[in-house]
Amino acid sequence: LQLVESGGGLVQPGGSLRLSCAASGFAFDYYAIGWFRQAPGKEREWVSCTSSGGGTTNYADSVKGRFTISRDNAKNTVYLQMNSLKPEDTANYYCAAKNRSPFSLCGLRLEDFDSWGQGTPVTVSS
Repeated sequence: LQLVESGGGLVQPGGSLRLSCAASGFAFDYYAIGWFRQAPGKEREWVSCTSSGGGTTNYADSVKGRFTISRDNAKNTVYLQMNSLKPEDTANYYCAAKNRSPFSLCGLRLEDFDSWGQGTPVTVSS
């Protein structure tokens, strides 16, 4: 099972980025996928999640209304569209797959997920 994040970079406040999480080695369309982030010196935090079919999505309050999670099961990829970025969004962003039943439904805790990718860095700065 492998998850690979991409799409991070440097962006000015108010800008946008789209992150991708490409999966391989497992039945991707059976699993909920989550996005997480970890800022320097801080603990990793849950950001968003999509159910296996994409019909249910959840967001942390800090990103609600600015970030949108989506998935393309034909491409084994989950996306995180990030708009109106703020300096406090600066972090390394990770995706992970649900690791406990029901695998298809979102979890709201870090411990609900496993098989972390290596992350992609996002820096929001002028």
